[in-house]
Amino acid sequence: MIELPETFLAMPRWWSEGAEWLAGLPQAVDQQCDRWGLEIDGPLAHGSNAIAVQVSRAGQPLVLRMSLPGPDVAGQAYALRWWDGRGTVRLYDADLPHGALLLERLGSSLLNEPVDEAMVVLGRLMRRLAVPAPSDVPSTAANVSARAAELETDWQRLGRPFEPSWLAEALAIAPQLAETSSNLTANGDFHSEQVLRGAREPWLVVDPVLYRGDPDCDLARILWTRVDEMANGAEIRDHFATLVSEAELEPERARNWVVFRTVDYWLWGLNAGLTEDPERCRRILDAFLN
Repeated sequence: MIELPETFLAMPRWWSEGAEWLAGLPQAVDQQCDRWGLEIDGPLAHGSNAIAVQVSRAGQPLVLRMSLPGPDVAGQAYALRWWDGRGTVRLYDADLPHGALLLERLGSSLLNEPVDEAMVVLGRLMRRLAVPAPSDVPSTAANVSARAAELETDWQRLGRPFEPSWLAEALAIAPQLAETSSNLTANGDFHSEQVLRGAREPWLVVDPVLYRGDPDCDLARILWTRVDEMANGAEIRDHFATLVSEAELEPERARNWVVFRTVDYWLWGLNAGLTEDPERCRRILDAFLN
């Protein structure tokens, strides 16, 4: 059976749930391979919520993705079927009760590429994924409305961790983001580590979260996941400008998304017990608000 890496077992999600599922995961992988006629033929990789095991079937290289069964897995399967390989990894099969997806095998992560090159790729992929959306998925506007109602309470409860003016700015722009005329698809979990080298297309997105509304809703995550490689505020703004240009975004609205989501994630990260991410958020807000 496979052996789960300590880095996966230590992910924040498992601090509060999933202990029983983790304990049975190696056996579950073997059982899923039996169901689908798969042979493990390569190493295991992982993100924060799932493992990806290299497998093959009748000589075809594939990947078996296993995650805790639930709405997230169903949502990812739906998203991959909707995009149907357009800028995303191709889905070959899904077993939702067991949290299993059978996927096209891809290569190395965009996280390994220089940050300036990554921003070009991510901006172009953001635009490529922006196709007419289904009507039955969550909207970016509704997400903003729900979260904006919680920000000040969280900020007070967490000890007012940043300047009141930054909170005020996020709350001031929230009503604008809570209305949109866009009916395009957006990926709500978009960053370098979720983009892998492909054969059909140079780069393909994995683990997408499908929303309807503004394609730039997760623009901030692209920045904060690579901000350690950006020397100062000027570099942060330069990379932001690249993303806006390549994704064909409206600059002011894109900037507002960055501010709102960064405030949101800072508070979420503190609540989850994270330490490095709030500092990354501070650097981004300082670049755009000071």
